[in-house]
Amino acid sequence: MSTIQNSIDVIAKQGMLPLYFNADESKSITILRTLYNSGIRAVEYTSRGPEALSNFKKMIEVRNAEMPGMLLGIGTIKNLAQAETYYLTGADFFISPGFVPEIASFLISKEVLYAPGCMTPTEIIAAENAGVKFIKLFPGNILGPDFMSGIKDVFPNLIFMPTGGVDTTKQSIETWFNAGVSAVGMGSKLISKEVMEYGAYDTIEKETKRVLDLIEAIRG
Repeated sequence: MSTIQNSIDVIAKQGMLPLYFNADESKSITILRTLYNSGIRAVEYTSRGPEALSNFKKMIEVRNAEMPGMLLGIGTIKNLAQAETYYLTGADFFISPGFVPEIASFLISKEVLYAPGCMTPTEIIAAENAGVKFIKLFPGNILGPDFMSGIKDVFPNLIFMPTGGVDTTKQSIETWFNAGVSAVGMGSKLISKEVMEYGAYDTIEKETKRVLDLIEAIRG
């Protein structure tokens, strides 16, 4: 099995992809440990601040030492230079807010999963023609499950995951899965700024376990 397919399988089996950024290195690591202890095996750390790269390097070190089977990906990658930097750092998969052909070409040649954000059929077609297998529907709150329902038959060979506006409720998650997605991206609805600020890691653990159980029940 290719490393790209393995990353897709881990995220799809999990049914959700937690994503977060925190400027504080120790908080970033503690959240990662908390997610791992909750049963998570793939996490997206978003490159949304000057501290992201140094934090990510340390997170990779800790992951390698403590968390067997954990895939650690990097998000908010917008240009080739960023992709090359994080590839050398050891990121397992890459996620963008939009489709960047140069990033797709580089990562696919390295057998690394690239999931670009798309919000039109034209963008999805361009990504598919570039060899992309996994599409992030972004922003999910703007597109909605009806968009997924409307396009799924046109793209039978692609895996879809909405990010942005997906709630942790049964109704929200179930509607997306019924529309045809294979996973849901979970950011601030799961790991809020308040929860991170106050270090309420037990809340993150409980909510993560609850959402994983919810997804398992929805899938039947």
